[in-house]
Amino acid sequence: MNVDTMRFVDYYAGVPLCFIASFWVFLTRLNPFRKKNKPQRMLFIELSEMGSTILADAALRKARMNGAEVYFAIFKRNAISLSLLGTVPRENIFLMRETNFGIFIWDTLRFLVWTRKHKIDTVVDLELFSRFTSLLTAFSGARRRVGFHAFHNEGLYRGNILSVKVAYNPHIHIAKNFMALVNSAFVEKNELPFYKGEIKDSDIEAGRAIIQKESISRVKAALVRHKIPPKAGLLLLNCAGGEFLLQRRWPPAYYSELVRLIVAKKKNVYVLLTGSPAERAELSTIVDGAQSERCLNFAGEISFGDLPALYSLSRLLVTNDSGPAHFASTTDIRTFAFFGPETPALYGSLGNFTPIYANFACSPCVNAFNHRKTPCRDNQCLKVIEPAHVYERIARHI
Repeated sequence: MNVDTMRFVDYYAGVPLCFIASFWVFLTRLNPFRKKNKPQRMLFIELSEMGSTILADAALRKARMNGAEVYFAIFKRNAISLSLLGTVPRENIFLMRETNFGIFIWDTLRFLVWTRKHKIDTVVDLELFSRFTSLLTAFSGARRRVGFHAFHNEGLYRGNILSVKVAYNPHIHIAKNFMALVNSAFVEKNELPFYKGEIKDSDIEAGRAIIQKESISRVKAALVRHKIPPKAGLLLLNCAGGEFLLQRRWPPAYYSELVRLIVAKKKNVYVLLTGSPAERAELSTIVDGAQSERCLNFAGEISFGDLPALYSLSRLLVTNDSGPAHFASTTDIRTFAFFGPETPALYGSLGNFTPIYANFACSPCVNAFNHRKTPCRDNQCLKVIEPAHVYERIARHI
């Protein structure tokens, strides 16, 4: 299903179903917060965002540190992102397919069986006001249900199914909001609203990917196949990504011009355009526009699991606001990411990261309260960021 279909279903089916779920929770008396029974088997739900699995990793590690076994539910197409840090064991991951509506419904039913089979006692809904994940939380069978609650905000209606209601704070980083959910789950005294406590920057530091020697060898072999000299500097561009919010993309022609500036002024640098195999054709237009033998289409040349190895061998990454900005945070690579429809204050990478942001009055136009759907069809907030300006920002790090 495409994202607009999912929004349609989430609204027209989600609103009445959330109302019914709230009534069911009330009747079955699953709502009271139990302060003495600490979480033992915690299920985190984050279906739609690959980068969010990295941003939530500190919260997952905090749950483990507090003695809980962690589980995760995610769309199958995004599950590979959980493998970078390995915080959640593979056997504890539930994969949900959204290829068509029938399979989607079937996997929803499987989920209800799976949570009971694994005796999940706590569900942490990481999604920002998704009604579908609210329903999964309500019918999971878990006694403790943690998530963001609107309280008096006129946000998206998700019913009244949470036993631990946490106030979503749009003024702090999303990773701190995720940490607030986990901290609230372990607080013995019931508060309203949660979380009444400070979350420091040091509490949300990104986890570190473990890079095996075999992974380094595979990446170096791929570089040799492309006849890249061993001592050449590598600069990575992630020009695609963000398929569900195309407004986050810097224009392809700008990427081509940026490459021309780099290869003209940096003689021993090769520019690699990274991406999935499906993005290879799209990236070929940027390579053609760059008109340089030192600009290579590297999409699909290495596996996802070898990305940290490639990052470790490269000087820097320039990327759209998408998953790779967060994947790179698991290594030391310097990352520059374009922002416009969303803000780096809330969604910036937790690594060695510099945002490139024009600070338009209308930016950010995407947030938790509009279901991440913007009316904008002309992302001038990114188009005004010229390649020459970007080159000036990155030149001394190349």
